[in-house]
Amino acid sequence: MSAKHPLIALGLGLVLGAFSIPAFAQNDSSVVAEIAGRKVTTEELEQKQGGKLLQARYKYYLAERDALDQFIDDQLLEMQAKREGVTLDELYKRHVAINVPEPTEDQLRFYYEGVQTEESFESARPNIIETVRQIRTKKARDAYIAELRGQYGVVVELSQPSARVEVGSDPRLGPDKAPVQIVEFADYECPYCQKVNEDLIRLREQFGDQVSIVYKDFPLPMHPLAPKAAEAARCAGVQGKFWEFHDSLFQTKKLQVSDLKQEAVALKLDPTRFNQCLEGGEQIAPVKKDSQEGQRIGLQGTPSFFINGHFMSGAIGYGKLRETVLDELNAMTAARKQTAALVPAQTATAKK
Repeated sequence: MSAKHPLIALGLGLVLGAFSIPAFAQNDSSVVAEIAGRKVTTEELEQKQGGKLLQARYKYYLAERDALDQFIDDQLLEMQAKREGVTLDELYKRHVAINVPEPTEDQLRFYYEGVQTEESFESARPNIIETVRQIRTKKARDAYIAELRGQYGVVVELSQPSARVEVGSDPRLGPDKAPVQIVEFADYECPYCQKVNEDLIRLREQFGDQVSIVYKDFPLPMHPLAPKAAEAARCAGVQGKFWEFHDSLFQTKKLQVSDLKQEAVALKLDPTRFNQCLEGGEQIAPVKKDSQEGQRIGLQGTPSFFINGHFMSGAIGYGKLRETVLDELNAMTAARKQTAALVPAQTATAKK
């Protein structure tokens, strides 16, 4: 099968590799070492050195998930082509190519104006046409694959790496017992955190009380303004305005101490009380506690998320966050249905 096919790029070597490597699949009770006759198990290694393994497991998970998604997509396309009695090329023309309109001249010029280049429009036009076609083709293909996944009832059960995170009294937005809990380690000076905050707001708007968000401070060493900004948000939280202050910092990106004090005034906080909190270092301890926990877990950057314990990191975007939340909710629904189905069977067995 050609890897250049417009609809399928199998990546066979990656797929086989992902399904044949037994890494990270050991049982918690398996023995990994022996010291003076004492057996060291995977469970003990996890407890003592789990932070060093989290990032490696996440990288492996991303590669494995990419391979699995490609494998699933290839299978779906082959199954659908067989069902319709057509070749893969014909399937592509029927369901993808037909949904890829040619760009108009106005659209090409609009695209050209958004690109920083000294090349003339006439010279750049062929490359722009090809780029727009590729973008639209990918969108059409992704939409068709999503349709097939729903049609064939695809369920992905590959688990993301996870870790236990203590939320304690950290700021929470949403109910304590929400089905999906998102714990975010972030830094107010981190541009990716600033961007993803808008995505988290969208998640809350879409899912409401099905999702709760817990915020943890993880100011990075290269961001000198982040620690004080973290303290300021918590000082605002003392007066019941943590989330308002938090959102404002990510939106305005103004993190100088003078800006922090001005924001407190804008939010109608008691300025004297706020300034005493900030200048007196009253919130240094909780910020430091969060940071130390992130280091213990093995975090290396921001934003880092734990969605019902499952680890995700980096600029993952709204689509991936939404997909993960839906996966969690769907898994819970499936578990409830399975439990409900077992109850009559158990009752019938008991009566016998």
